[in-house]
Amino acid sequence: MKGKITRQLAAVMFTDIVGYTALMQKNEAVAMSIRSRHREVFESLHKIYNGEIIQYYGDGTLSVFKSAIEAANCAIQIQNLLLGNDPVPVRIGLHMGDIVYSETEVYGDGVNFASRIESMSVAGGILLSDKLNDELKNHPTIATTSLGHFELKNIEKPVEVFAICNEGIKVPLLQEIGGKQKNNYKTIAVLPFTNMSTNAENEYFSDGITEEIINALAKIKRLKVTSRTSSFFFKNKNVPIKQIAKELDVSAILEGSVRLAGDTVRITAQLIQTKEDFHFWSETWDRKLENIFEVQDEISLLIADKLREHFGHFEINEHLVTKPTDSISAYEYCLKAKFHKNKWNPKDVETAISFYDKALKIDPKYSEALVGKADCYSFLGTTGFMPFEEAWGRTIQYTNQAIELNDESSGVYYQLSNQAFFIECDYAKSLTQMKKAIEINPNNADAQQFISFLYIIAGNRAKAKNHLEIALSINPLSDETHFFRAYFHYMIEDYQKALTMLNRCITNNSKNIPAHSVKILCLLKLGKFDEVITYFDNVPEDVIIEGEKTGAIALAYAMKKDKANIIQYQRQLEEQTKAPNGFTADSYLFLMHAVLGEVDKAFQWVEKALQNKASLLLLRYTDPMVFDLKKDSRYTKYQKIIYPNSNEALPIGSKKALLDEEATATYKNRLLALFDKEKPYLDSDLSLRSLANHLEMHPNQLSWLLNESIGKNFNEFVNHYRVEAFKEIANDPNNSHLSLIGLAYDSGFNSKTVFNTYFKKETGLTPKQFLKNQDKSDLQ
Repeated sequence: MKGKITRQLAAVMFTDIVGYTALMQKNEAVAMSIRSRHREVFESLHKIYNGEIIQYYGDGTLSVFKSAIEAANCAIQIQNLLLGNDPVPVRIGLHMGDIVYSETEVYGDGVNFASRIESMSVAGGILLSDKLNDELKNHPTIATTSLGHFELKNIEKPVEVFAICNEGIKVPLLQEIGGKQKNNYKTIAVLPFTNMSTNAENEYFSDGITEEIINALAKIKRLKVTSRTSSFFFKNKNVPIKQIAKELDVSAILEGSVRLAGDTVRITAQLIQTKEDFHFWSETWDRKLENIFEVQDEISLLIADKLREHFGHFEINEHLVTKPTDSISAYEYCLKAKFHKNKWNPKDVETAISFYDKALKIDPKYSEALVGKADCYSFLGTTGFMPFEEAWGRTIQYTNQAIELNDESSGVYYQLSNQAFFIECDYAKSLTQMKKAIEINPNNADAQQFISFLYIIAGNRAKAKNHLEIALSINPLSDETHFFRAYFHYMIEDYQKALTMLNRCITNNSKNIPAHSVKILCLLKLGKFDEVITYFDNVPEDVIIEGEKTGAIALAYAMKKDKANIIQYQRQLEEQTKAPNGFTADSYLFLMHAVLGEVDKAFQWVEKALQNKASLLLLRYTDPMVFDLKKDSRYTKYQKIIYPNSNEALPIGSKKALLDEEATATYKNRLLALFDKEKPYLDSDLSLRSLANHLEMHPNQLSWLLNESIGKNFNEFVNHYRVEAFKEIANDPNNSHLSLIGLAYDSGFNSKTVFNTYFKKETGLTPKQFLKNQDKSDLQ
């Protein structure tokens, strides 16, 4: 290989002796002995499994194998031998990828990836990339488990990392893993609750309960909650939980049912951990309908508690649901209104408005009904199904009434941002209001995608991409979110990718007006002028905006340099600007000036638009169609006027300690002493809240203490003690008459699945394997 570069696809193994450097400083002779044993084992096993050791480091190795199965089997045997007598603490990372050899070095995707994964592992553990794990799926002798998605240095996208969980192999806990985890391990999707009522028309109520729980959980900082749109995509579909979890990229799913009968309601709910696909909590509530807000709060708080116990620390307020109205009838009308509004077509939106009117007639100070009604009118005005000024006038009226009643509503600030953009032509105000909407509720996917839009039109690609990715993570199955994704790619001049996404949106909804609008611009930039000229022949008539149709055809002829048709369609545009809804045609005149090179006319239009507060100026000024204007010195001057403050950062909340050092030490000692002496973990009903009460501290503080000081979430901490209790009880001959599950229950577990899962994580063995090994050791 000397003097040339070669490349091959291989299974790459990267290893490291944990703590070797510190041991060298402390006892060089012992360290050298460990390294010698490490190399002896490696060399013998690599011969057996056809591996090639490429390079030795002071405390590790880089080697390659022709197949993933040989690499995995070799890794398992290495750990089995090194964890026996005179253990050597080694961590291993495996990846299937390219490895490049040059005269002086070895590098490539395979080396980089395997190195990053190895550094995340723990002594006795074997971590795998998703690519290598795929190669092992059909090999029954090798068991693996997903640890989640992680952001690795010099790796572009978050990757899923797996651990081998064969007998004796250490599976690291989440807190033990190095590397930055993508926060999908604190994510939940709430699936539509099933309507169990005898009356099918009560579906609005079960949908409403689902939406209220989504909204309540969305208030919790650092918990990512899938939006209603994506969760409801699976309504009435028989899709396996694991597939839903994969499509939504969530670690937990809540499902349940609602039965409404007269003035009583029964609600059931259960939480599912998606990685192992097991139910780790369920509950049923029977309540009077008049107490529906209290039960919603109770359910949401319990769910939040169980998620925190299972997945790690976040802070929970004392209440997640506040009573929005004193009238149950008004509330039911509001639920019916949302049911119709969420169908997003003119007929159903009109029906929604009628229900909001009924709710407001009963309770004129019902803020949520005012916000919903404002949302309806903004939809009708923006899509052209109602005169623009009339619709937005009503939107402003109801939004302003709502904010007077509740100035802590994310939805209200979202509407105010839209108002500032579409009515006031005030970019800075729109951006400020949208930041406020996100500050109140980071899980507001509509706000995240709109602020992405605000940033991309101002030219701030990095921030636009960041917020778009957040919106996609919250609402991955929404056509609206994918439209904003397509628009982002249009604005960065990736027209083919944008076109593919827009076609998907239009396939799902042929009346998607914004998708049609941007698609014709993509076609123009791709040189498909004749397709644009006839494009509207195949678009549903009721969604065609005349100014847009004329403008698109005019641009096509302009880019074809067809002078006769340019004059004809430019005149049509000028006539259409005089109509009450002529703002769309007017904005196309600006694009025409830019495409035709009429620079002075284009900037005259900009000046006039600024004076008239024409909102489409904000949308059109940085459009790729106006590329030629960017060469003019006036362009930057106007850009700063039109898009001020677009580079200001969103406020980022600092992660503060909930306990000072002295309090942390005191409570930690008190907690450990309690578990050693009183053994509260033997109570299967023990919860984080009940334990916090016993310790006389706030549940948020205990959650923080467990995660930040002890390095475990509540369930990991408690179940560690329960596993140790099981071992002790199982080894007592007096308990030989008890079944395996009986021993587990006596140890504090209340679920066979939870017991098996945590026992395997703690020991690398199944409970049966553990007892079998114990029997063997007794015979020796």
